[in-house]
Formats: sequence, C-alpha cells, structure tokens
Amino acid sequence: MSNRTNTLSKALLGVLAVGVAAVGLAAVGGSVTGKVSGGRGPAIVYIDAIAGKTFPAPAKHVVIDQKSLLFQPHIMAVPLGTTLDFLNSDSVQHNIFWPMVAGNKKLSHNMGTWPKGEIRSFKFDTPGVVPLLCNVHPEMSGFVIVSPTPYFAESDASGAFKIENVPDGSYTVTAWREGMKPQSKPVTVTGGAAVEFSLTK
Repeated sequence: MSNRTNTLSKALLGVLAVGVAAVGLAAVGGSVTGKVSGGRGPAIVYIDAIAGKTFPAPAKHVVIDQKSLLFQPHIMAVPLGTTLDFLNSDSVQHNIFWPMVAGNKKLSHNMGTWPKGEIRSFKFDTPGVVPLLCNVHPEMSGFVIVSPTPYFAESDASGAFKIENVPDGSYTVTAWREGMKPQSKPVTVTGGAAVEFSLTK
C-alpha cells in the first residue's frame, strides 16, 4: 500500500471517528432550562415519571450528615432507588424520622437513635418529598426530594436551573421549593426547551 493510500485511509478513519463521536454526543440529549421565582433558597426541578420507562437504581450511596445540629445538606435531590447513608458527626445522639413521603403518612419511618461516627442507611423507593426531622432535636429539619427520573437539577441562588442530557420528547416538569406549593408544567424537548415557574405559598 502506498504512502498516499495510507494517508487517505487514516484521514477517512479520522472523519469516521469524528462522526461517531458526534452521533454519540447527539444521543446524550438536550436540556431543559429556566427559572423558578417565588420563595427563597434552592429550588429542585425534575422531570416526572415517564410512562413505560424505568431507570436502574444508582449503585453509589449518597451521604447526609448530621453536623452542628443540622442536616447537611439541608436539601438534597436524588433519583428514585437511591440509598442514603445518614451519618452522625455530632457528639450527641440523633433520632432521624420522616412523618410522610409525598404526603403519604403510611410511608412514615423512624431510623432509630445512633451515636457519633455511625451510619444508618435507607433506600428510597417512592418518589416525592421526604421531610427529615429529629426526635431528639426538634429544631432540626431537612428535605430529600426523590426524583422519579434521573433528570433533575438544583437551581442557583437566582432560581436559574438546567436539567441536562434529556432525550427529545414530551414531559411534565415539576418545581419544588421549601415553603412553597410545587408547580408542574408540560414541556416538549427538541434538542432543548425552556420553562418558567412562579411558585406561591
């Protein structure tokens, strides 16, 4: 094979590699961007359950710490099926419980009491908002938002958000913020989409 043929073959392979990479990137999907107004603090925005579509539970555990008599972080969003490790970094005992999941009091749960340095874990298999409390310290509170899909994001301080890697399609998008009523809106993603939320109490 001549040097010229070798050069042409390499060039064609390079073009093919770029094409395959481009297709791979395109397959990742678009994004849903927007802004949440009303209320203060971070907002969680997520795509609701998609008919006929399920997602594997994450293998990696996520940690919520109990430190300085606070849940840290105060608000955490996780995909459905996530196992949370509740760590106690305080020198006092804590007793974590939640009175409901997504408003359903039948799904209340008490994790018990444990000392500093220990972890207790729980797998969240029901989507929705989980209010965290402590029986020992009533001033403590936090929230876990269990997204029914892996498509979710936390807003910045201004309320702006971006959900990435969303396949094209029609969805329902929900915005949640502490102390405000959640709001849902339809959205159609074709490479990208934008949606605005105005929350009220």
